[in-house]
Amino acid sequence: MFLVSKIFWLVAQPLSLAFFSILVGVLLMLARFRRSGGVFASLGLVVLFLSLFTTTGPYFLQILEDRFSRPSPPPAEISCIIVLGGAFENVVIASRGGMEFNQAADRFIETVRLAEAYPAARILVSGGDGSISGAYEGDARASQGFFDAFGIAADRVIRDEDSRTTFENARYTRELLAANGLGRCALVTSAYHMPRAVGLFRSNGIEVVPWPADYRTSGRVRLGFDFTQPSLNAQLATTAAKEWTGLLAYYLLGRTQTLLPEPE
Repeated sequence: MFLVSKIFWLVAQPLSLAFFSILVGVLLMLARFRRSGGVFASLGLVVLFLSLFTTTGPYFLQILEDRFSRPSPPPAEISCIIVLGGAFENVVIASRGGMEFNQAADRFIETVRLAEAYPAARILVSGGDGSISGAYEGDARASQGFFDAFGIAADRVIRDEDSRTTFENARYTRELLAANGLGRCALVTSAYHMPRAVGLFRSNGIEVVPWPADYRTSGRVRLGFDFTQPSLNAQLATTAAKEWTGLLAYYLLGRTQTLLPEPE
């Protein structure tokens, strides 16, 4: 299932979908199926235009980011802080060493802040190697040096080094929480990813306090044209498409109880 999802997404993400649609359209037209070819080529151009020159991607990403907010006031205490991996550039680290982050670094920055606010809370890092090759460190292992740099004791950190997907994050975290006698944890992940994560954690019987980080939109995006930042629009469209596809897939597979989980 893991490999199938990876291969599917290589083809289904917006820019790939646009490319293959145009390619199929050109081939059909060369084979004298002009009408069918025109339909495929037009579909590809529409997807490309929406991804590059409209706020469709940012708008639908914003819907996900607005779904859950941090608790106000914050809870008096929590027993643990769960942080989902996906913030370390493990391919770069493997070849260059050091400590390299991607855009999701806020997940771990917020975790450190929470660790200081709740000194008795354990930290559970859930994230193995999510690459197709499986040849790199996951975030659970890569984070060791990061927490050491902030003076967080190693015995305070619980590591799930096996999970590769959000579904596995929830399943393996449930086992680790039970083994360590922990409950009512803060869940730290990117704001756009929080609905999918909460849905899966709830389905696994894990009570979490959503603690979103790593916002990608301003919260004031409206649908419309945007010719000023096509590369960013395409990036956000890809992220939004992946999350909405993941929400739909997990719901149809029966892994979550609702398509778009709501705050409790």
